[in-house]
Amino acid sequence: MDQFQKPQIVIVPSPGMGHLIPLVEFANKLLLRHEFSISVTFIISTTGSVLSKAQKSALEILPQGITYTFLPPVSFEDLPKDTKIQTKLSLTITRSLPSIRDSIKSLSASSGVLALVTDHFGTDAFDVAKEFNIPPYLFFTSSALQLSFLFDLPKLDQRFVCEYRDMPEPVNIPGFSVPVHSSDLPEPIQDRKNDAYKWFLHNAKRFVLADGIIVNSFVDLSSGVVEALQEKGTGKPPVYPIGPITRTSSSSGADGSETDCLKWLDNHPCGSVLFVSFGSGGTLSYDQFSELALGLEMSEQRFLWVVKSPDDKSASGSYFSIQSNRDPFDFLPKGFVDRTKSREQKLNAVMLTEDLKVALRPKANEDGLVRREEIAKVLKCLFQGEEGVEIRERMKRLKEAAAMAVSKEGSSTHSLSELVLKWRSRE
Repeated sequence: MDQFQKPQIVIVPSPGMGHLIPLVEFANKLLLRHEFSISVTFIISTTGSVLSKAQKSALEILPQGITYTFLPPVSFEDLPKDTKIQTKLSLTITRSLPSIRDSIKSLSASSGVLALVTDHFGTDAFDVAKEFNIPPYLFFTSSALQLSFLFDLPKLDQRFVCEYRDMPEPVNIPGFSVPVHSSDLPEPIQDRKNDAYKWFLHNAKRFVLADGIIVNSFVDLSSGVVEALQEKGTGKPPVYPIGPITRTSSSSGADGSETDCLKWLDNHPCGSVLFVSFGSGGTLSYDQFSELALGLEMSEQRFLWVVKSPDDKSASGSYFSIQSNRDPFDFLPKGFVDRTKSREQKLNAVMLTEDLKVALRPKANEDGLVRREEIAKVLKCLFQGEEGVEIRERMKRLKEAAAMAVSKEGSSTHSLSELVLKWRSRE
């Protein structure tokens, strides 16, 4: 049977590298399972005719067995200029549904489609999948903690009428031992009148319609949360923690800059360099940018600061520590400073600092600005203090647990096997 007759897995990512990259790596994992002979097709919604440099890079290196098709671009000319990114991500999928339907109809006619996989901004595509009797699956690119919170969001919405930031009590997320202050809840839900919140809630309510949820995490990272997600009788779909999924290949660095950075790092002791990155979509105010630069200088600590190129406009998350558009543990360093900016990252910060205790969180002043003195103090604590030593040791154990999870006998490998067996039963 040639490639074009193999059963298909259809993947529909919402725009943004933070969704495309982990889904590409997930597809790679499926193809590497030799007992599962499939092909994968990406149906990619677009908002313009020009791809970003990062998107081109990710798509240029797809292996044989993975193909992609671009849908006609959707227009946002009717939206206000201040429309938030979460609204645009959801609307990109919703306004592409007729084109998604046509693509799936064509694929279904040529080969069997075993499953449709989309991310948490694309749940409206579930309805199209069910039209063709294709089971829909959700691929959750962030942490299991964030997933557990979003499952609980509809209840929170019914219970409170005030803005969440005004709630008198912290939020208890199922399976998570640390009460979460309302100010640490995801940024898109902090304004309930905004369409971004309405779309967040809309998608969260539809999670239960999935035949299964694939999450880029692993059991030992959030055992209590994963246990709560997988509890029987709760009405939740089966949850498959298959992470951490890390990027296995890249065409970046062709100009030699990546090699130069690695050579520079090789000339310094292991664990002695701070990595600073805010992802491809992370931004700082001018004042915070200045305070960060001066704080790094005051700390007298070696650092490598990754700054995105001006022409790279793809969206992703923001970290002061490590570039990661997915779960914050994709590349586990030996200890790092957590400086969150937006979206779900404050919730991840609570997990990193208060639950796992593998990060330090600089304190902002009343204006939300982290001053240079605070930055320098936290960095010295991390690299020179006893607390930093303890953080590094805990991070080392967590890194080993992550490696074990994706090993041949690991929990994530077993979880992926369960998913593959379920899909194979439809062949």
